[in-house]
Amino acid sequence: MKYITLLLLTCGIFNNAFSQDQKIKMSLNDAIEMASQNSIDAFRITNMYRASYWEYRYYKADRLPTLSLSATPIDFNRYRTREYNFQTNEEEYVQREYLSSDFALSLTQNVALTGGSFFLSSDVAMVKNLGDSQNDSYQSTPISIGYQQSLNGYNALKWQAKIEPLKFEIAKKELIESRESLSIKASEKFFDLVDAQIQLNIAQNNLASNDTLYRLGKGRFQVGTVTQDDLLTLELNLLKAKQSLNESNSEVQRAQADLNSFLGLDKNTTIECIIPSDIPPIQIDVSKAIEKAMANNPFPLEQQQQLLEENETVAEAKAEAGFNTSIYAIYGLDQSSSEFSEVYKNPDNSQRFRLGLSIPIIDWGRRKGAYQMALYNREVVKATIEQARIDFEQELFQDVIEFNLQAEQVKTAGLADTVAQKGYEVALQRFLIGKVDVVKLNISRNDLETARLSYISAVRKYWNYYYTLRMKTLFDFVENETLSVEYDKLLEK
Repeated sequence: MKYITLLLLTCGIFNNAFSQDQKIKMSLNDAIEMASQNSIDAFRITNMYRASYWEYRYYKADRLPTLSLSATPIDFNRYRTREYNFQTNEEEYVQREYLSSDFALSLTQNVALTGGSFFLSSDVAMVKNLGDSQNDSYQSTPISIGYQQSLNGYNALKWQAKIEPLKFEIAKKELIESRESLSIKASEKFFDLVDAQIQLNIAQNNLASNDTLYRLGKGRFQVGTVTQDDLLTLELNLLKAKQSLNESNSEVQRAQADLNSFLGLDKNTTIECIIPSDIPPIQIDVSKAIEKAMANNPFPLEQQQQLLEENETVAEAKAEAGFNTSIYAIYGLDQSSSEFSEVYKNPDNSQRFRLGLSIPIIDWGRRKGAYQMALYNREVVKATIEQARIDFEQELFQDVIEFNLQAEQVKTAGLADTVAQKGYEVALQRFLIGKVDVVKLNISRNDLETARLSYISAVRKYWNYYYTLRMKTLFDFVENETLSVEYDKLLEK
């Protein structure tokens, strides 16, 4: 019985230990690092890059020779067909059945310069008649070589060679940009919890302060040094403080759950946020920021890709507006025999050349209209691209100005927070000795809360501006280096 009791007690201790909430302290950098490793957004960003990588690999593979084997090992067919009987001079249905087999090996190479493709093939086939005449027949093409191409002036392979490498470079830059966007999101959720925790701390202090003041007020009311109006005000403040504490607790739980979910933490984890106190002593030059953004941000390359795609559309529409021609040429060796050993002896040659033409005669201006539409769409895209570039630079200019001003805002808000704290302490002491009434004490406390929240808001804006500039320029202005990623490691996992 003693052993059972000891076992149950031990299990209870361990169960209680594991059921306790995990409490961790977390800085802003910790939150950003954890988000980049554990969040669902980070998983999505990484896999989007991997998909782009394999899309690029597919493009490169499409420009290399492809070797393929096609085969029909067994093809049995029993059927009835209508035939003319020369002995009876009548049409009649007869049953046929055969067994066939074929194998073919082909090598294909696309030619980016011309848009055509070379092909090389070799095949062998057999058919075995299973009816009255049980004879076998074999056929082989030891080798055949050919070329085919459209001659309408549009070369899809040439445009792919311009666009696909550009798309992959964009994907690389978008990976870094998305990671910086993730930093902004982590910062927002981190400061949501900071705000909630500050509000909770204020609410707790207010409740304790109002409870003390109400108790003192009741005592002073008994001796006539506090009016009934002031006492009722103190009681009302106490009730409001309790209500505010409940609301603050609820907001902390919501912000905590949101951050835990985003960072991939257990729902029972409690985070104590460490507010960033050090502000990097940097001022960003506008021209440098624009230079880095135009060099590193995917935005200019995306515009270049968009214009290339419009040029491709124009080229394709122009080619379709005229007459289309295509060529197909093949030369090979072949042989057939009733004996398999004979099909590779003394092969005959076979040739084929085909020239195809497609000439529009009457289409009521449809092809010309498609070409003109492509031209005007390209002009619209050019104007849109130019306006987007101007807007991008103007927005970046404004972001830099606001960031450079925000450091001073943080400093001023910090001083205001310190002054408000001292002011409230003085007002509280004067109230305790009867030199200040409740109204002035409330004003001082409101100033304290406002100053504290303003300081947190200033710090929050500073880091939001900073990570926004990092995202737009893909440049670390603290370390003075371009942001980069070890792409190969992302592909190893």
